[in-house]
Amino acid sequence: MDHAHRIEDLAHLSGATVRTIRAYQDRGLLPRPERRGRANVYSDAHLVRLRQIADLLDRGYTLASIKELLEAWDAGRGLGGVLGLAAEVEGPWTDEEAVRISRAELDERFGGTPDDAAVADAVELGVLEPVPGDPDSFLVPSPQELAVAVELHEAGVPLSAISDHLRELRVQVEHIAARFLEFTTEHVFARYLDGPHLPTDAEAAEAASLVRRLRPLAQHTVDAELARAMRLLAVRHLRQHLGADEEPDPRKSTRNVPISVETMQAVEGLVGPKQAAEFITLATEREVRARSLDLLAANHSSSADLDETP
Repeated sequence: MDHAHRIEDLAHLSGATVRTIRAYQDRGLLPRPERRGRANVYSDAHLVRLRQIADLLDRGYTLASIKELLEAWDAGRGLGGVLGLAAEVEGPWTDEEAVRISRAELDERFGGTPDDAAVADAVELGVLEPVPGDPDSFLVPSPQELAVAVELHEAGVPLSAISDHLRELRVQVEHIAARFLEFTTEHVFARYLDGPHLPTDAEAAEAASLVRRLRPLAQHTVDAELARAMRLLAVRHLRQHLGADEEPDPRKSTRNVPISVETMQAVEGLVGPKQAAEFITLATEREVRARSLDLLAANHSSSADLDETP
């Protein structure tokens, strides 16, 4: 049975304010009420619509995008596929499960001495999350991340340095994540997201399936590249420290030489961008050999002239 509501009752039931309800009406997000005599009457459908709007706002959608979603719903295209895609993206991107830890256990794992500043840093960074109603417990979203901090602290790294390192690392990792998203959006998801209309339920379901398939690729790529970079830089770092007094081998050294843009463009026009560096190297070596030959010939001529002098 459909109920009739005054705007004040609708506001109370939905959690929205009267002013917000009227603003939604003005934006076209909420249908106009039915006029009964001198009163405006709202139905249960208005209540359902307000709850849909609140749910979408909680998911981070703008009012403009919500209006488009709701228009799709009203046109019979449904919200199931789009909301399913949103749920797939908003779901966990790791197999880790959060664990609960007491303050006493936390202090024990970091040497047994309470450190309120370090705990506050961890909460700010999201490494620890307060448990409502229990000031002596925390939720650990990533036990692996906390375990790394414990190992670093046991190795002698101060907690403040660990927090600073995580802040710096997070900026760099977010940059990598942004680039991966831009890359996959351009080459994979653009056909679902860049059209004039919202994706159909079938298209949204296909995109959600692709998200599930591609989700681990970013981590696998970063793992492989991090392993490569760590080995390369760690070996270089060790050699620098252990062989600091060794003289560099000039035969193995290289030097960067600036080349004008015009010259580089001319070379690339001749051999292509991929062959430009090799062409310049070979051309330089050929010039050096030619000058060496000229020098040998000149020295030979000078010696012959001296031999013929009476």
